[in-house]
Amino acid sequence: MASGTSPSSPRSPSSPHSPGWITTPVSERLLRGALEVERTGLGLLPHRLPARARAQCADGQLAMAEAQPSGVRLVFRTRATAVELDAVRTKMAYRGAPPRPDGVYDLLVDGRLAGQGGVTGGHVLMTDMSTGSVERIPGPVGTVRFSGLPDQVKDVEIWLPHNEVTELVALRTDAPVEPAPDRGRRVWLHHGSSISHGSDAASPSTTWPALAASLGGVELVNLGLSGSALLDPFTARVLRDTPADLISIKIGINLVNHDLMRLRAFGPAVHGFLDTVREGHPAVPLLVVSPILCPIHEDTPGPSAPDFSELAAGRLRFKAAGNPAEAAAGKLTLKAVRGELARIVGERAADDPNLHHLDGLDLYGAADFAELPLPDDLHPAPETHRLIGTRFADRAFAPDGPFGTLRAP
Repeated sequence: MASGTSPSSPRSPSSPHSPGWITTPVSERLLRGALEVERTGLGLLPHRLPARARAQCADGQLAMAEAQPSGVRLVFRTRATAVELDAVRTKMAYRGAPPRPDGVYDLLVDGRLAGQGGVTGGHVLMTDMSTGSVERIPGPVGTVRFSGLPDQVKDVEIWLPHNEVTELVALRTDAPVEPAPDRGRRVWLHHGSSISHGSDAASPSTTWPALAASLGGVELVNLGLSGSALLDPFTARVLRDTPADLISIKIGINLVNHDLMRLRAFGPAVHGFLDTVREGHPAVPLLVVSPILCPIHEDTPGPSAPDFSELAAGRLRFKAAGNPAEAAAGKLTLKAVRGELARIVGERAADDPNLHHLDGLDLYGAADFAELPLPDDLHPAPETHRLIGTRFADRAFAPDGPFGTLRAP
């Protein structure tokens, strides 16, 4: 397996005067999984929502989530045996809580994991959860290096960290680089919450959507947006306008843990969201996925809140701050969301044979929680991402599954 290193500045062999190294501009032609790129003073910043959508919501959580390149990767063909990538990361941190894991770069050679590494330096956004204040602590460019790659023509993918904003500065190799050819795979466009974004996954190619895409043999465009799967109209328009062969929408947990709407608003909002997506994709297989098990919100409405007693002990965990009695008045719980989604999809499917429903409890349910609990009571651990990704692929990409065969209207 190739090695990965993470010095805080480029290594001396990478200097412009070193023989044998080729610098290739980082450009859109080498990127997959991003919907837009922003040119910065240093390089290229991938975005997963276009500027028009970003302008319609002045929310710091969404801005951070869409700029974290979950599912975004550099893809190229080369016979290089060594690769270096300079990048500036922006990492989240929470005052008083354990440090968040550093972002990981996954190197895939001809579809197989061949190395991992990370960068140091970069910026830190330090959040005080008791006040909501955020302090930005600046830092320098870092470099991730992979060496020992096979000396043959190969397709190389560098999956960018799913949990760090990543500004791409320079790509260097010891052999020329060209864009990898299109393999003719179907494009799967997925939207969901932090679980789909990849929160607490071990690395970017092992988030559950990335694993499912690999098993299904499709190209992933991941619009999993941490804390931001909220049936926003601008997100529906992005799904409508993005070319795709397969679309899935995993909805529910953020609506509950933000305590965003009541049952009366939820149903029409789901209908409106699906109507907008169907304007651009009238016959594409469209899969609606309800929430996986989350015991704190099964019967108790939101909002979710940090458990400060746990935080004082150096552990980040969440609790439900709502009142179970208020569910009767229309406050959303996960059980209510699952029931409503099943009803809506069932009714619409009578006229839309390519609309499908998947119960999130089939991906992660009570028996799974007993064996693989949610470490912070909201997000799955790495092994649970593997479980969810495998089960999703088994159900969605099976020959008779929602993504197996297109049904005639």
